[in-house]
Amino acid sequence: MGGLDAVVTAAGIDVPGRLADVPGETWDRIVAVDLLATAAVIRAALPFLTASRGTVVTVASTLGIKAVSDATAYCAAKFGVVGFTRALAAELAGTVGVTLLIPGGMRTAFFDERDPQYRPGSDAVLNDPADTAAAVMFALSQPAGCAIREMVVCADRETSYP
Repeated sequence: MGGLDAVVTAAGIDVPGRLADVPGETWDRIVAVDLLATAAVIRAALPFLTASRGTVVTVASTLGIKAVSDATAYCAAKFGVVGFTRALAAELAGTVGVTLLIPGGMRTAFFDERDPQYRPGSDAVLNDPADTAAAVMFALSQPAGCAIREMVVCADRETSYP
């Protein structure tokens, strides 16, 4: 249909809990969705992005650079997205733009199905998803030859940012 200029991978699921309490199949699914699907989508898009000299934006998390208790699968997967994206940027330098976006917690439905102890409190300072979307658009709007390698976008009082 005319090529592909950009891919944004923003998969994210989590089921918080202590490692011993999270079923193995749940743990594996979190890693599969958050990390392995990111790589699979980019792998599928790569021939088209190479042809168009396009851009990839991967969305990790502040928990991809800071580990917390009761989030082993999510942290492992998002740390993996960080490492994968950094390696991909080195691999594709000069052919496909690669940006790593590290957002903080956002006001979305992401937390809705969690047990109450794992939901942000009513006074939590969370990022507006529109700010994260604007950061993605900023990364995608860079001129040829200019790469935004990494961005952290979070509320100014984000507690999960190092």
